Amino acid sequence: MFQKLRNRFLLMNMVIISIIMLVAFAAIYTITYQNVRRDIEVDLQRVSEFYHKDGGPGRQGLPGNDPSRVSGSTGGIRGTKTGTPDPSSVADMSPSGSSSSKPRSAGQNAPPELSVSFALQTDREWNLLSKNSRFDMDDDFYESAKNKAALQPDQDGQFTLNGTRWAFTVKQNAEGHSIVFLDVTAQLIIITNLIYTFSIVALVMLVVIYLTSRYFANRSIAPVREAFDKQKQFIADASHELKTPLAVINTNADVLLANSEEPIYAQSKWLHHIKSETERMKTLTNDLLYLTQMDDAQTHMIFVPFHLSEAVESVILTMEAVIFEREISFTYDIEPDQTTRGSSEQIKQVVMILLDNAIKYTNPGGSIHLELKKQHIHLLLKVTNTGEGITAEHVDRIFDRFYRADSSRSRKHGGYGLGLAIAKSIVEQHKGKIYVKSVPKEKTSFYVQL
Repeated sequence: MFQKLRNRFLLMNMVIISIIMLVAFAAIYTITYQNVRRDIEVDLQRVSEFYHKDGGPGRQGLPGNDPSRVSGSTGGIRGTKTGTPDPSSVADMSPSGSSSSKPRSAGQNAPPELSVSFALQTDREWNLLSKNSRFDMDDDFYESAKNKAALQPDQDGQFTLNGTRWAFTVKQNAEGHSIVFLDVTAQLIIITNLIYTFSIVALVMLVVIYLTSRYFANRSIAPVREAFDKQKQFIADASHELKTPLAVINTNADVLLANSEEPIYAQSKWLHHIKSETERMKTLTNDLLYLTQMDDAQTHMIFVPFHLSEAVESVILTMEAVIFEREISFTYDIEPDQTTRGSSEQIKQVVMILLDNAIKYTNPGGSIHLELKKQHIHLLLKVTNTGEGITAEHVDRIFDRFYRADSSRSRKHGGYGLGLAIAKSIVEQHKGKIYVKSVPKEKTSFYVQL
């Protein structure tokens, strides 16, 4: 069950975070893509304006008609120069045909952007008339570029040729069509790299998120598992405690039914047994109900000032006779006029539980000492009794419901292991602290700090 709960929590966490991450990446990609696209449109517009202004630089005729062309083949693309080149017009060509150069003003007779660009002029039938370019590629390249543009003559567009991405714009003039091409490979590589980066980051993040979510899922489920185990143990213990008195009641009822001819007074001992076990069950159910009410009423606790010294003394008066009958020495030291805030009746119940617990586990001839004093800003109630004490392995669990360090002795004294649990619940409601210190075979001390 807890494995399924953990996996469900893990899956839900992964799905939510993945969706958030996907939305964030999509937003970043969309914004970046729009910015790059806008930059391409601006660059293409500037280059187009440059080429259409006074004919642009180095206007040439049809490819192959220039006798001064000097070419060098690089993967099907040939860089050429016409006449003596302007040093400022030289660009570094990439294998894909892209180039970079320092931006220059229009007065220097060059495009304003850091990219390869050229213009083609065609007639109305899309026959190539002339080219205007700083770099003269293969004739087939210009023809292919023109054909790509002819497929969508009424709008701008993009296409890939020889591994290079080109953006173009078409304008009609008196001769036919003027087409300006701009190498946008570098700009689009940014988008491609962004996708790769997002993919790698997303993969790494998913692994990290999975491991982190698994760790926190296990930590989150741990309290639930502990509470579930405690609930199971609580139900098992309560059932066990109820089983014994029910068995006694059932047995005595069978005896009564087997001797139905006898008068009631002759069978009174069986009725007393039933009555006694019924009272035990009533005590148990009342304690369980009280604990449940305490858990539900934590946010509804009303704190009022009351005289703690007088409350403790009133409990001592009711318990002195019981202590005397057990032949136990009892002493107490109560600082007068000590007050606190909370429920007087509940604090009295805590004192009653601690004294009753001390009486049960103090051997005849032993001693009990109660002390109430102010310690710094706290009030400290201490109940100490001699006896067998509590071993170290039981100290941390002594306040658990139904837990008893010595089950046989507890049953002999009629305990259910709920008293200290009730005391702890009351003290914690009063924002206090209860704990125990014990020396085996010597003494045990319970402390209540308010």
